[in-house]
Amino acid sequence: MKSTIVFVLSLVMSSCFVHGQGLEGFPDPTVQQTYTMHRSSSREATGANADFRTITPGETLTILDVDGPGRISHIWFTLNAAESYHLKRAVLRMYWDGETTPSVETPIGDFFGLGNGQYYFWSSPVLSVGTDRSLNSYFPMPYAKHARVTVTNEGKQSVSNLYWNIDYRQELKPLPAGTLYFHAQYRQAQPNHGWVSDWYDNGDPRVNYRRNLEGKDNYVWFEAKGHGQFIGVTMSVLQNQDGWWGEGNDRFEVDDGPTIVGTGSEDYFLGAWDFGSPQSFLLHGSPVVGPELAGSRSSVYRFHLDSPIPFAKSMKASIEHGHANARSDNFYSVAYWYQAEPHAPFPTLPEMSERIPALQAVGGPGNAKQPRQEGDPQPR
Repeated sequence: MKSTIVFVLSLVMSSCFVHGQGLEGFPDPTVQQTYTMHRSSSREATGANADFRTITPGETLTILDVDGPGRISHIWFTLNAAESYHLKRAVLRMYWDGETTPSVETPIGDFFGLGNGQYYFWSSPVLSVGTDRSLNSYFPMPYAKHARVTVTNEGKQSVSNLYWNIDYRQELKPLPAGTLYFHAQYRQAQPNHGWVSDWYDNGDPRVNYRRNLEGKDNYVWFEAKGHGQFIGVTMSVLQNQDGWWGEGNDRFEVDDGPTIVGTGSEDYFLGAWDFGSPQSFLLHGSPVVGPELAGSRSSVYRFHLDSPIPFAKSMKASIEHGHANARSDNFYSVAYWYQAEPHAPFPTLPEMSERIPALQAVGGPGNAKQPRQEGDPQPR
């Protein structure tokens, strides 16, 4: 009986994805599809077995360049490089309909939620990372006229092996009017600038009783102009200070309407009590949960596939770094949303060396010790 209920619920969820007003899910296999299926891959052109590409330092490799109308339905990557933090050094960009500024710009690891530059397993309906270093995306990515996807090696050594498969549909009819385009934006704070450096723990009265009703100095996930809908965020944390990093409220400022404000970082990411242990669920999770000490790392995600957050004119999504922005930890994030083009300019992508996770001398509990992990740069 229990297995029957689970099966029925899964069918209902699949139906919601197909027929709902948000993201498209799997096509109905009982209805004849009219698109044709295609693939861009790293296949060796002569048919030999070396089905990868090498990207030298500074090189940009175009891995998809096709005319529309069409839709990317799936992306698979795996890569191999000797350089440490190569997931932070290789940059993924996507351009729709001939635009000159990308709608997706993020280090390749961060796009797949690996914001601390290290591999770990996690799974969701739209992104997953395998224990074998396989990277998969199922975000639907439509384009009316043209799609171009590139990978740039901003490291100092070659990416020895980049493998990819990009599955895309060639549509026989134009995209429906009002189709929204996929966007993903990387941001970081290394470090966040907490307003106090001589506090002793999160219970310090100066911290605990401070108010931040306007979201001043919050860490910003993204800002958008135009109309569209926010669907989620992945975020990684490198602690510069001891204690729980997550005493910060999420905040969504949508158009001119009421602001949505949450109750704490683990609450927004749908966990509780500092997460406790690593966990990965359908729409939320905390795949990496470090000890509450300076030098530890955590990673979290939340997808609003159940109810994308729509905006008609503008939207700003942010989160506090510690209660009322007292803490000075490092945050690395990618926000995912759909909107009509054109989009507002993205912030300049931080220079490669600035993206490498590094402990920072910021004061506060545990900062003098700053335990280092192998491969970590020295604190600045």
